[in-house]
Amino acid sequence: MAVSVFDLFKIGIGPSSSHTVGPMRAARLFVGRLAHAGRLAAVARLRCELYGSLGATGKGHGSDKAVLLGLAGHEPDSVDPDAVPALLGGIRSTRRVSLGGPDGPSVALDEKTDLVFHRRQRLPFHTNALRFVAFDAAGTELDNRCYYSVGGGFVVSEEVAADGSRQARIAPDATALPWPFRSGAELLAITAREGCSIADVMRRNERHWRDDAATEAGLLRIWDAMQACVQRGLRTDGVLPGGFQVRRRAAALHRQLCAHPEAALRDPLQVLDWVNLYALAVNEENAAGGRVVTAPTNGAAGIVPAVLHYYARFVAADGGAPRSGPALPGAAARQLPGAVPGTDSGLGPVERGVVDFLLTAAAIGLLYKENASISGAEVGCQGEVGVACSMAAGALCAVMGGSPAQVENAAEIGMEHHLGLTCDPVGGLVQIPCIERNAIASVKAINAARMALRGDGSHHVSLDQVIKTMRETGADMMSKYKETARGGLAVNIVEC
Repeated sequence: MAVSVFDLFKIGIGPSSSHTVGPMRAARLFVGRLAHAGRLAAVARLRCELYGSLGATGKGHGSDKAVLLGLAGHEPDSVDPDAVPALLGGIRSTRRVSLGGPDGPSVALDEKTDLVFHRRQRLPFHTNALRFVAFDAAGTELDNRCYYSVGGGFVVSEEVAADGSRQARIAPDATALPWPFRSGAELLAITAREGCSIADVMRRNERHWRDDAATEAGLLRIWDAMQACVQRGLRTDGVLPGGFQVRRRAAALHRQLCAHPEAALRDPLQVLDWVNLYALAVNEENAAGGRVVTAPTNGAAGIVPAVLHYYARFVAADGGAPRSGPALPGAAARQLPGAVPGTDSGLGPVERGVVDFLLTAAAIGLLYKENASISGAEVGCQGEVGVACSMAAGALCAVMGGSPAQVENAAEIGMEHHLGLTCDPVGGLVQIPCIERNAIASVKAINAARMALRGDGSHHVSLDQVIKTMRETGADMMSKYKETARGGLAVNIVEC
């Protein structure tokens, strides 16, 4: 399973990894394919058809905008969210898009006729499917290609999907890793054999692509992006896009907590208010189309950052002053686990903990990606919020000194109590119940880690068993509860 930590943690824009980031990447892939085949200059018109969950909730998730931006050459991790309205305005006013960038050929694309949302049709491989068709000036079809957005921003082509294996859901590097693992049991066996942590296993495998310094720098860039997202959320008032006019709460909550810091002296649970705050800030930014990190998806993007903020500011040795921005309240010091023997990264204790946290979380997330799904459209929200809770719980347990067995236990607890969670976004928007759901799951992750740390790592339900159960539960779940906005809260809340 040659999948990198940076395949799982990707910087992108909201509101959805599968419905925004994935379609943008798919559109870029199609343009790249045309260019590679020497057909780009001959294109006069394009059409894109969206199926399944993309067809049902794509407009609420910004899939139409993502396709236009991707065709115009923009990437999820580099496009300026503040510039998006102007970029889209130019395409929509002219009904033309410059393929691959401003210097590319300008071709006709009318959203009313060339962006087709098939609300009740799905293609066999995965419910998130896009088909792109390119025509020349005479109307002759030049190319016709289907892509699948399989969750977390991962995109696979129809050629990869055609092999029918679970590997098609990842399309990994086929090269063997130094310490490969496909299950929690295999991962624990490696840690026992090598006498190392789960983070060390991931660190050793990442050397397949880059050295330790580059991995650490990349992960600290991910952490910077998470912190910047929280800081933006803390500064921004107002309402979120969409007919419900959902009020943003993070900024007001932040002002309340800062105005009365002495309240923490009489309320030991006020730390949970801060955890809620971090998650709300991220997911409000996501819902507004801001820059977030898929962790492992956009819909669940607040959980790993919220728990990591909790670690850095309330658990780590020096209170966790961020690399930029003011420090928030800190607490007692704890000894951090060691790195791979023989290495000296030169990182400070908090940065070292952040890196180990993200590596551990990624190892857990990759098990779900390999053996189940992280797509709400495929297995419901248990595959998004549930997986993120599992990742955060295991990672927090690790950096608080937990053994690999305790980490596996924490990750299992995090998922066990999300089994069956439906994906029922009201109005097809990643707002209700998604934003609050991230906050609740963040607190559950912390509790799961603490429960595991109080035990010895032995338990009745293994992580592998709970992942298998999640996959089977998702398969049994009615399709209306899997990101279609046709079940659950989505049909019981009427838009004003």
